[in-house]
Amino acid sequence: MNESGLAPSALIPVPRGPVPEVPARQAVRMVDISIDGKKVFASEGSTILEAARQAGIDTPTLCFLENLTPVNVCRLCVVELEGSRVLVPACSRKVEAGMAIRTDSERVRLSRKMVLEFLASSVDLSAWPEFGGYCERYGAHPERFGKDALDHKQLVKIDNELYVRDYAKCVLCYKCVQACGVEAQFTFAIGVAGRGFDAHISTEFEIPLPESACVYCGNCIGVCPTGALMFRSEYEMRQEGRWNEAEQTKTDTICPYCGVGCDLTVHTQDGKIVKVTSPLDHSVTHGHLCIKGRFGWQFVQIQPALQDYR
Repeated sequence: MNESGLAPSALIPVPRGPVPEVPARQAVRMVDISIDGKKVFASEGSTILEAARQAGIDTPTLCFLENLTPVNVCRLCVVELEGSRVLVPACSRKVEAGMAIRTDSERVRLSRKMVLEFLASSVDLSAWPEFGGYCERYGAHPERFGKDALDHKQLVKIDNELYVRDYAKCVLCYKCVQACGVEAQFTFAIGVAGRGFDAHISTEFEIPLPESACVYCGNCIGVCPTGALMFRSEYEMRQEGRWNEAEQTKTDTICPYCGVGCDLTVHTQDGKIVKVTSPLDHSVTHGHLCIKGRFGWQFVQIQPALQDYR
């Protein structure tokens, strides 16, 4: 028999294979815990922070972000766990059946107060939106460490047209390093250099940012909580005293550049786009964008010359 005889005939239908079945969703096991004396049911594998938020308890965070792996460096979310010698970070500690947790005990409040005071005495937290409220809530007074402690003078790095770096505001939360690395972009343009008091965010071998591996996706800006990394448009407006988030409008739309379908949140003020972000809960982007989606909106505001219409 020749090879053509082995080929299936077009007149004989080919039998269909088995239809793939969607695996059955496993039931989520619930565990019962106690938070501030109140019985709460939380899903197995969730964190204390998630359980507390589900119960309507506001737990302060700084280095935590929903789309990144917790790194436990700021210690602002610590809570008191019965049977534990030390306070535990709520953002990463998994719930276990029978846990008794206190989120607002005297010990917890003192710890959070000291964290806020120590941070603010060495870092400029003026651009962190929740800072003032948390200081009032926990009675934190960073100025008690002396006026010199609040002097955060450091040159702002402005070496490109898209964003600026003000390391006087950096709390070393490592979010930018995560977003630049395995959590999002896989560029690895920045990392933590130095040790102890000399630890700081840096490019490879301290080279200038434009010469580094940075692709200007801006994902580091999207995760920075304190304004150490900021849109250049926002920085310049703040310097001029024109930045006013209360007057800004946020509009959700789809990025027009490709077919991925990234969600954008366009921030406008006085009829002009001032910056673009992305929702953390979007299934495509998870808050991350490329250079086009985050910075490629200037064409919307180009005013064509009159002679173009003549």
